[in-house]
Amino acid sequence: MEANVLLLKTINELNKYSFFIPAYQRGYRWSDKEVIDLLNDINDFIPRLVDEVTGEKTWYCLQPIVVRPRENSEYEVIDGQQRLTTIFLIWHYLNQDFVEKRRDKLFSLTYETRRNTQKFLGLLDDTNTIDDTNVDFYHISVAYKTINDWFEKRDENFDQGDFRSKFKFSSKIIWYESLEEDSIAIFTRINIGKIPLTNAELIKALFLNSSHFEKKAEEKLRLKQLEIASEWDNIEHRLQDDRLWFFLTGNTKETNRIEFIFDLMKENDDKDTYATFRYFSERIREDNIEEFWGKVKSYYQSFLDWYDDRELFHIIGYLLAINATTIKEVYAQSVCMTKSNFKIYLKQIIKDCFKNVKFSELQYGEKNVEKLLLLYNILTMLKTQKDNSYFPFDLYKTGNWDIEHITSVKEAIPEKNQKAWLDDAKVFINTSVSEGRKLKERAENCDVSNEEEFKALFEDIVSHFNKDVNDDDINDISNLSLLDSATNRGYKNAVFPLKRKTIIDRDKAGIFIPICTKNVFLKYFSDYPPKISFWTQDDRENYENDLYEVLKEYLPGGQDE
Repeated sequence: MEANVLLLKTINELNKYSFFIPAYQRGYRWSDKEVIDLLNDINDFIPRLVDEVTGEKTWYCLQPIVVRPRENSEYEVIDGQQRLTTIFLIWHYLNQDFVEKRRDKLFSLTYETRRNTQKFLGLLDDTNTIDDTNVDFYHISVAYKTINDWFEKRDENFDQGDFRSKFKFSSKIIWYESLEEDSIAIFTRINIGKIPLTNAELIKALFLNSSHFEKKAEEKLRLKQLEIASEWDNIEHRLQDDRLWFFLTGNTKETNRIEFIFDLMKENDDKDTYATFRYFSERIREDNIEEFWGKVKSYYQSFLDWYDDRELFHIIGYLLAINATTIKEVYAQSVCMTKSNFKIYLKQIIKDCFKNVKFSELQYGEKNVEKLLLLYNILTMLKTQKDNSYFPFDLYKTGNWDIEHITSVKEAIPEKNQKAWLDDAKVFINTSVSEGRKLKERAENCDVSNEEEFKALFEDIVSHFNKDVNDDDINDISNLSLLDSATNRGYKNAVFPLKRKTIIDRDKAGIFIPICTKNVFLKYFSDYPPKISFWTQDDRENYENDLYEVLKEYLPGGQDE
């Protein structure tokens, strides 16, 4: 079966080719910045030896060009003509160091829409003349001037011979040769992002390239390629499940999620766009391709095993959510431990996160509060075995979260919409007592434009609802909960009963409310009968006791107390 060809070619290997730029391609439009970035990247790259026996060195990877063979050994450029033209311009400039008979013979570029472009390219010189005969000549001559100026600005330590060597022999282009008939269809798919040449797409071509398999009968080879292609699609499809994906990562990547596995497998820490592809292209050979694919499946199977084990799902998901470790490190440990020891190892990481935390002294604004409240929600959900519920890391990682005061804070006076705040609050004032009736009357007649009048009324209303709590410890963890920003900022330091109503309404609407936050506002920690409109000191103490009981395994000395 025919497959697209994926190769790596040094720039020097391009000089034997003739390229045809079809009419559906736009003209040359690279800016100064793009040209200079390419020159800087090549200049800054330092090859290093990776194999003392073969002498193999690392190389700089340029982005792909997509070509299709035509008659007479010519190649139609489907994607990458801007890059290819710039390579030609740099090479043409470097050629000027030599007399004509010693110059490199450069690859040819023929443009369907401007047939005299090939001649124009060959006549470029260092006079820095900007040719405005047509828009293509203008942009090409500007780019050539940029190249000339870049070299002119190098200091005395710059070695042009060293640059030429890195350019020709240490820079490789990804050569993606398509055997499809309809080149316009290929061009369209690439440019609407349906088949972007990401690391994943390029690595897939490596895995399905016939030359990388051991020499087998044609039918067996075809079946092996089909097997890998099918398994590839199954893995990608499964990773599209956001609950699995955001358990593993906070990346919002929509396509080619399998690339996540390849990024984990690569051992180099190079930062260029195609570092992952380079890693695989340097290592995949015909005698190890099935071994490499087996490693990909091993990563994937481990992810599924963690996901299906409810305890591992919550512990690993939590550690990754708070960036306490990396999934690469988690995987490395998982393959060398029994499952029970692996769980002990993961729990120890959590304990280490809080080894210096004094639970009773935690206050609003401290960095460990959100981590502990998140852990509290996860552990609470984990211990509810009967409903087999899972914490939605997809919703947590794609949302914004706040630490919210359960009952109002006097210092947080609304700066806007004061009348709306009063209208919301006065509905819940207890008018069965004289104090409440007077307070509601003041709320109905308050002149909110009078700053002092509103401030005094605001503080009295907050005191009315906070009468059973101690204002001195209003910022303690016993008065804090985890809540999404939209809900929190939507009610702007509202009184407790309005917060409660808002939580219930949003929960009914299907908006995710963390289980412990919901328990707080549904009065799960209250003695019966509960005071629905008030968050009392008893509520706070019961809530704090539950927090500690759930979290104590991970707090300093918690297991012993």
